[in-house]
Amino acid sequence: MEASSYEFLKQLLHTPSPSGYERPIQDVVRKYVASFADTVRTDAHGNVIACKNPEAKVRVMFAGHCDQIGMLVTHFHDSGFIYAQTIGGWDPQQLIGQRMVIWASGGPIPAVISRKPIHLLTDEERKQVVKLDDLWLDIGAKTKQEAQELVRIGDPVTLQLGLVEMRNGLANSPAMDNKTGLWTVIEALRRASLQSLQVGVYAVSTVAEEIGLRGAQTSAFGVDPHIGIAVDVTHATDCPTIDKRQQGDIALGNGPVIFRGPNMNPVVTERLIATAKEKLIPFQMSASGRAVPNDANALQLNRAGVATGLVSLPNRYMHSAVEMVALEDLDRAADLLAAFVVGLNGDEDFTP
Repeated sequence: MEASSYEFLKQLLHTPSPSGYERPIQDVVRKYVASFADTVRTDAHGNVIACKNPEAKVRVMFAGHCDQIGMLVTHFHDSGFIYAQTIGGWDPQQLIGQRMVIWASGGPIPAVISRKPIHLLTDEERKQVVKLDDLWLDIGAKTKQEAQELVRIGDPVTLQLGLVEMRNGLANSPAMDNKTGLWTVIEALRRASLQSLQVGVYAVSTVAEEIGLRGAQTSAFGVDPHIGIAVDVTHATDCPTIDKRQQGDIALGNGPVIFRGPNMNPVVTERLIATAKEKLIPFQMSASGRAVPNDANALQLNRAGVATGLVSLPNRYMHSAVEMVALEDLDRAADLLAAFVVGLNGDEDFTP
């Protein structure tokens, strides 16, 4: 991974982007793509759409959602504690004892989220799964008035952000889902832009995936692609307790994952596989027998239908503070997407 691309990834992972509050990360994307995209625009929904070769008759759209799961402030306790509801699919157990940040208009405010200590739990409470209603944010305020001078109802909240490198080329951070996918589609556009292109390539930083694939739906309508490839994370199964019989055998560091199934166009899928083999890009296979819960779902159903593919990045501990990926998997995924579009002449038939 080139140094400038790695810095871009770190910047993404240090920037807050809970669904509905994606403006800061979209500013980062716009600044980065300006040096190599022919056009960059932001639609009314907030999707950032960067394009290379916009005059081409065949349009290929890469979709990587920029939003992360988070929270938003809903209530102030008289003693200055703050309550919040979730944005996206949280396991409340993951939130106990976490360092958080409230992104207020006056700047970020550090917070912790917790509940009463285990010593004070009753025997019955110790047996119960924690509920979100039992957790609160603590910013150190002494009164409701003090908290309200800093924070407003509706302010977004995230886990404390930041990339931590680990052994064997691995790294952990909140929001690997899906800032890694966002990085991949932007980097694929950059790498493709350095070569000859016969098709128009649109890399879209989509919003609001975590609350219903909303940005992919609206941006795909605007781009009207003939071919669409979504890039998101998928569950790595190379850790204890996960049943590989249903989830597949997916390991960090073994390459991006190409999906097969009814949500994916078989011609696109086979071309992705052939491209990976031709370019000697390591890859893994997985399958889904249903509509996938990511942007590939919205892409496939756009207008009269889009020939859709899904390339995923293995991720351990999804929707937690310690999501873990192999950086080499991201690099290989960007190479795969770039090689895929460079290999198109615009006359291909993707009819199943």
